[in-house]
Amino acid sequence: MASQSLLNDQSDEIAQLRQQINFHNYRYYALDDPEVTDADYDRLMSRLRELEAANPQFITPDSPTQRVGSKPISEFSTIVHELPMLSLDNAFSDDDLLSFNQRIQDRLKTSNDIEYVCEVKLDGLAISLLYREGILVRGATRGDGTNGEDITLNVRTINSIPLRLIGDDFPEVLEVRGEIYMPKAGFNALNEKARASGEKLFVNPRNAAAGSLRQLDPRITASRPLEMCAYSVGYVQGDLPDSHLEILQSLKRWGLLTNRETKIAKNITEAMQFYHTIGQRREKLTYDIDGIVFKVNSIELQEELGFVSRAPRWAVAYKFPAQEETTLLIDVEFQVGRTGAVTPVARLQPIFVGGVTVSNATLHNRDEMLRLGIKIGDTVIVRRAGDVIPQIVQVVESKRPQNARDIIFPNQCPVCGSPVETIEGEAVARCSGGIICAAQRKEAIKHFASRKAMNIEGLGDKLVEQLVDLGILKSLNDLYHLDLKTLANLDRMGEKSAQNILDALAISKQTTLAKFIYALGIREVGESTARNLANHFGSFEMLATATEEQILSVKDVGPVGVHFIKEFFSREENLAAVEALKASGITWKNIELKSIEDLPLSGSTYVLTGSLVGFSREDASAKLIALGAKVSGSVSSKTTAVFAGADAGSKLQKAESLGVPVLDEQALHDLLIRHGVDI
Repeated sequence: MASQSLLNDQSDEIAQLRQQINFHNYRYYALDDPEVTDADYDRLMSRLRELEAANPQFITPDSPTQRVGSKPISEFSTIVHELPMLSLDNAFSDDDLLSFNQRIQDRLKTSNDIEYVCEVKLDGLAISLLYREGILVRGATRGDGTNGEDITLNVRTINSIPLRLIGDDFPEVLEVRGEIYMPKAGFNALNEKARASGEKLFVNPRNAAAGSLRQLDPRITASRPLEMCAYSVGYVQGDLPDSHLEILQSLKRWGLLTNRETKIAKNITEAMQFYHTIGQRREKLTYDIDGIVFKVNSIELQEELGFVSRAPRWAVAYKFPAQEETTLLIDVEFQVGRTGAVTPVARLQPIFVGGVTVSNATLHNRDEMLRLGIKIGDTVIVRRAGDVIPQIVQVVESKRPQNARDIIFPNQCPVCGSPVETIEGEAVARCSGGIICAAQRKEAIKHFASRKAMNIEGLGDKLVEQLVDLGILKSLNDLYHLDLKTLANLDRMGEKSAQNILDALAISKQTTLAKFIYALGIREVGESTARNLANHFGSFEMLATATEEQILSVKDVGPVGVHFIKEFFSREENLAAVEALKASGITWKNIELKSIEDLPLSGSTYVLTGSLVGFSREDASAKLIALGAKVSGSVSSKTTAVFAGADAGSKLQKAESLGVPVLDEQALHDLLIRHGVDI
């Protein structure tokens, strides 16, 4: 038996470990500013589990090790909310928002500006967390607002929910209300995993979050990428600040995640501006939102305004246009892409969704059609999010008509008649015709001319399609043999426009090795991979003759990429196409190979935000990477500096809050010139 002294030492170490782990969870989830690596965090958890296993008498319900482990339950019990969880009135236009503000001013008998807290309305599931003396004792769903379901075992598995609050100034009893949701990246990964194993896919992140929370086995909930964001309080025994914003700041200080987009609006005009600003950025957020919630900031004014029916008078949800709607599938057509991929495209009865009228949607591939069990004539749910191609996410089978028709996937290419083939392990079926297929030829030329490839200004999609349909462009090289007369005689093309295209073609002949590799459209070789290949091999000839082992050693190139790169260079017609392009005058500078450690910006990490004037962010990133720097999409305490152009947003704010140096575009120019880069 261990001595009392040893037991005391281990008890103290357990307490210290729990305190450290809770603190690091707070840094990671509430502040988004971790102080330790994942490996260091895992070592702390491993040591705590080891000590608790040796001393089970010291295990407490609020220990970080006790999030998961409960056995499945047979059903959820019902709880009664101490204070009802009310719904919100909705606004659907600027006029509705102005009317909401006017009602408040009228009720308060004032013409003074009202200060509002602006919060994004997360598209998830409303939740109540009850803490007693800082310990989480209950988690419950909203239910009907009065009665909810007890899902304590499930909410305990969510890492962004603290089992014990940080600090000692929280109320004795504190009910926290918020939203449990699933970030987009986690949702996509969950569906990819389900698709790979042939399981049913979730329709959207909200359904995925709701389904995950209602699992009777907490271990399933623990495996799902859920987060919880606090947005208010309910029943409280103790003191709280006298403004809503200060309450949110207190919740964050006590270890709860609050939304980083939350802002104060001094009046209804600023509130309206916030709505439209977030609306423009909506699709770039890492989670789904369906509107903005505006709340009167003053708690005193909230109490004076009170409630009507089942909603507070002091808050409103200004909703964004719906992203999902129901419509009819009229027909399915099959399109052929640049790599020969045959994609089924749904022709829909036009429906207004996500702010636009949608009449087409992607069905992805044959497997997706089979998974959906879709037929022509079906009623379907269509989802559109921002610029993402609309997609059918569900069939409403209860509305299927008797004359619904099966969809037949073609065995021959609908464009050129070549056989359609499916490679083992791939979900996508492809036309085997290659360059003889006009559809593939069109898409290959469009990609070759695109901004991130050869950047041939003025050579738009419609012009490429016209040139291919007329038989003028039969290869990439034919681009560089176009003449003024041929172009000027085309529909909607005058002599000046034709000359501009010829000038752009001439300019495009001087390019970089990375852009040329990317322009060739090799499967699995995107812009970043092309840059890595160029930097690794230094010349096109070295890449073309490289072995599989040599290509596999390139950063971010895996076995699938190696296969397609080798396949491209094994075909004589591809090598002949490259030689023809070189003979037409396309040139680039080979790269002087250096080890990454020898490059001047090795070990530094930069973030670019806002609009640059002198060059694009893509070009700036490429120049920094060529000097050995890492260019990141997010700001952390390890970021060397942030280069901020015009209209810089949240990244600039994050840098300022972390004390990361913020530099302007001139500083970026100076840095590049100092290291010999041509601007």
